[in-house]
Amino acid sequence: MSRALVLDFGGVISRTLFETHAVTERALGLPAGTLTWRGPFDPEGDALWRDMQAERISERDYWLARTREVGRLLGEDWTRMDTFVRRARGADPAAAIRPEAVVAIEAARAAGCRLAVLSNELDLFYGADFRARLPLLSRFELIVDATHTGVLKPDARAYQAVLDGLGVPAHEAVFVDDQLRNVRSAQAVGLQTVHFDVQRPAASYADALTLLGVPVPAWT
Repeated sequence: MSRALVLDFGGVISRTLFETHAVTERALGLPAGTLTWRGPFDPEGDALWRDMQAERISERDYWLARTREVGRLLGEDWTRMDTFVRRARGADPAAAIRPEAVVAIEAARAAGCRLAVLSNELDLFYGADFRARLPLLSRFELIVDATHTGVLKPDARAYQAVLDGLGVPAHEAVFVDDQLRNVRSAQAVGLQTVHFDVQRPAASYADALTLLGVPVPAWT
């Protein structure tokens, strides 16, 4: 039975910025419908997203480009992703958390599963004080963030850092990420995996809980 749940943050625990365009537009005072790029929700309409998926640019490159683009709409020069996230989501980061994530995390925790976050840019995107403003993160005994380690997924060392930190073998951990390249590299390390579908979050969390041997909540 797998007993460790390892989650990516952006897209898996939190809603993507694609899903909250209306919130962003209101927060920034932009007309409704200004933000038209939708990433996985409309790949054909987002050429930059397709470049990222084809690995012509990195995920960080994608979001830095969007950050600069939105800043220019306001007549400002934004060079840091956390500026975008703070301005777009305001003082209540919990409002962007997926309710399915909260239910699944609590179910796994109640069943005795170990919990960890493995992120490429948690503090880079959300700011150094973000963890203190999001009580849900206190549920995790380990957070490995490439903002500080410098080792980004899909590098095998990123997954090994989590396994070493938790003290569990790869086959006893389930890793959940919305980027296929990261899922494939985790599989190569020996982890069980779920490729998170941002359009079907409840189903993706159900898959993860099933691999963990944890009863799936009724919300699925």
